[in-house]
Amino acid sequence: MSSAPPAPAAPRVRPLPLVGVLRMGRPSDIWFKPALSVIASAAPPNLTLMALGRLDLAMYTMAGSLCALYAHNRPYAARARALAWVVLGMLAGLAVALTTASLTGSALVLVAVGALLAAAQKAVCDATRIGPPAHVIFTFISSAALFAPQSLGRVPGHLALAAAAGAWAWLVGMAPVLLRPHGPERRATAQALNTVAAYVAGRATAVTGDGHDRPRAAAAAAIQAAWQSVLATGPRSARTRHAFERLLVRAELAFAAPADTDPERLRTWARELCGSGPVPMAATPEASDELLGAEAELAAPARPLWDRLGPLAPLAVRTALGCALAGYVSLALGVGRPYWALVTAASLYQANIALTWTRGVQRVVGNLAGVLVFAAVVPLAHLAPAALVLSVLAFNFGAEALMSRNYWLGSVCVTPMALLVTEFAGFEEPGRLITERVVDTLVGALVGFVAAVAVTNRRAGDRVENALAAVEGAGERAARLLATPNPAPAALESARRGLAAALVDLRATFDAASGEWWQRALPQERVVRAEQAGHRTLAETARRPGTAPGRA
Repeated sequence: MSSAPPAPAAPRVRPLPLVGVLRMGRPSDIWFKPALSVIASAAPPNLTLMALGRLDLAMYTMAGSLCALYAHNRPYAARARALAWVVLGMLAGLAVALTTASLTGSALVLVAVGALLAAAQKAVCDATRIGPPAHVIFTFISSAALFAPQSLGRVPGHLALAAAAGAWAWLVGMAPVLLRPHGPERRATAQALNTVAAYVAGRATAVTGDGHDRPRAAAAAAIQAAWQSVLATGPRSARTRHAFERLLVRAELAFAAPADTDPERLRTWARELCGSGPVPMAATPEASDELLGAEAELAAPARPLWDRLGPLAPLAVRTALGCALAGYVSLALGVGRPYWALVTAASLYQANIALTWTRGVQRVVGNLAGVLVFAAVVPLAHLAPAALVLSVLAFNFGAEALMSRNYWLGSVCVTPMALLVTEFAGFEEPGRLITERVVDTLVGALVGFVAAVAVTNRRAGDRVENALAAVEGAGERAARLLATPNPAPAALESARRGLAAALVDLRATFDAASGEWWQRALPQERVVRAEQAGHRTLAETARRPGTAPGRA
């Protein structure tokens, strides 16, 4: 039974991180996929426009081409739907921006519309978990379109160009299905197996000073992410999906009984998944019963979008306020492109203040380094239209290649790429572009962060309490089933998966709330106790009669 929640404590200020903000990490395992996809998606439209002498239209085709950056971690059945929604969302934002720009030239109105679009794009991307790169690409395109010369009669044609490029980006994103139809599921399952193996191998020293077992939480999150990936596989792949499910059941059993697990066996399966051979068929005790829970989860209705949007209201308000203020300050300083300040502010907003601060530092450092790269490259780009197009493509590739190592490193390529894109409509004086970009970067980062601090997320603590209640409720349901002499396998497996999902959500919610700088004291001890009790219950469900794992 859950203990009574502690009395609310006075809000306290949490320090912002300073160490490790610019430290480079390991690149993403699939960094080359978005990098190559954006080249394959953007090169044909840009080169075609160059041949026609209409590079001034490249901004509209880029709106569609950049959709190829999304959904690379999703199974292809789910990717097809996600990419289609990305293209439609891009077209919707572009349509609003172009229509607004054709109806008014008031910079005050344009900044306000851009800020509202940025807030909507942030909320929808977070609620649907579209990303990376999430809302930033949508905001970049719609904000730039707001300040481009426009007339109402040209809007349909410009939207048609974006739609055509978006359709091509959809084809590029789906093309790998012809060579490796289950690549995303393979990667997600291999990641789960490797993460569980690391947890099993290092469990003796896993608990940190705050009582939180981070390797265990990482393993639980990897298993949950792999289940979501596998369950998103299309119905025509049921046989292959069951092979992945059996591997994930073995990962769950190893996670629940690490003392009885050989981590090298898990790593061997992971290596086989990373190859091109058949999916390894792991034997599971009572396999058909184990998978009944997966089938039940597959048939469960998705959570309504509106319910997911509600908790994101503070982040949306931060985004709208910060973007609007950044744009207006830029206008007051006489900068000709206030949308750069708006986009800078929009790019800052993460799950909490600590992450927003980190992103702000990374953005400023990356942009300042990027303008120096632009200054070195722009003479070459001015030699010919082909040099300009190839430079933009090269920076597109570099941004995706480096972004996963650290955001600032990717920004070193994004900044010159964005500056060169403005020259598709005609060469401009580099000194002025550099000055305006530096000013807008500093304005956007400073004003955007101040707005984030001003709009406190008081719902973060409530979300922790709700997540705690969900874990405790799911644990009690699983415990009741365990107490019955012969629990229905499907019901017990569904209860176990529900508890696992609740535990992952609790850790993510608590970590997000811990990063808010002004927040009432969080129930850390209660969270740790709930996690420990929940994981004990998960282990008991794995050890029930008929499903003892033996040695994995």
